[in-house]
Amino acid sequence: MSLHQESTAPPGAPVDVPLRGVRPNIVQSIRAFRVHELQEAARSLRQHFLYANLAHAQTKQDVLDLIAQQFMLSVHVGKNFDALYDSMTDPVHKSGPQPGFIVVLEHIPANAKFDKEAREQLLDIFRDAADYWGDRKIPFRCFYSFL
Repeated sequence: MSLHQESTAPPGAPVDVPLRGVRPNIVQSIRAFRVHELQEAARSLRQHFLYANLAHAQTKQDVLDLIAQQFMLSVHVGKNFDALYDSMTDPVHKSGPQPGFIVVLEHIPANAKFDKEAREQLLDIFRDAADYWGDRKIPFRCFYSFL
């Protein structure tokens, strides 16, 4: 899938052409996409781009701390998954109109300290956030990869 397709929209009008075929509110494997292409798509769509490289995380606490740091979220996010969800939804919604989000969680750990259940809980937070923003008709796409 190419992110560099021609737009037939009027000049200056953001269109989802760069992510054609990707639902506006979804959490999915990064697969054929590259991080820089997703960042460029966010720029061209005038959407927020949130990126976290979790390659150095080993535990749930590490994952939460790195996401909070790299997304530039408040300190309380590092407490638990509920706090992460809260910081990705209501306060952002209350801060004003949002253009949309492209989120990348790269190298989610896959080890005994961050097992399959923890990975699913993390992805569920982002699925719930995608639903939250979808209810408000705001695109929220999250792409992830495992280490």
